[in-house]
Amino acid sequence: MLVKRSLVRHPASSGGEGLGAGVTVKREGEWLTLDYEVSGDTGGIRWPAPAAPARTDGLWQSTCFELFVKGDGEVYAEYNFAPTGQWAAYSFERYREGMRPIDMATAPEIETEALGMRAKLRVDALPGKNRIGSAGVSAVIEMADGAKSYWALVHPKGKPDFHHPACFALQLAAPDAA
Repeated sequence: MLVKRSLVRHPASSGGEGLGAGVTVKREGEWLTLDYEVSGDTGGIRWPAPAAPARTDGLWQSTCFELFVKGDGEVYAEYNFAPTGQWAAYSFERYREGMRPIDMATAPEIETEALGMRAKLRVDALPGKNRIGSAGVSAVIEMADGAKSYWALVHPKGKPDFHHPACFALQLAAPDAA
């Protein structure tokens, strides 16, 4: 499975004018790879300072890339990937409720690219494993002046909310049989 999509800037964003964002999602066997890309007038982006790759909370408060996946029922997971190599993983019992860290046997592999990032993670870290139904792909881009823009495949009405069911707009098929 290989899917390429553009991300849409939320109209209430206070920054990010002149930017574009997109993602290519590739699923091979037990691995899901996301190639995030930022284009346009990228000189004003505030990229996080270098840090050791590790599980880190609060990454969404600065430039980061995200993946939300949903299996059967209301359970879903959120993954945050920073260009620093830091990452976070949480499960939710239902919309914004019952949040807890996901114990991942294998940490995501994160590679910083010139104007984006690649994140690769094992499917066994996802809820429902091969039964993944839908996903939301998003990004927070912070500008040097502190303004933030919010990017997603689809935005619900109102304020930016990547957890909203409408944001789970990408269907993830099971991997091809080997």
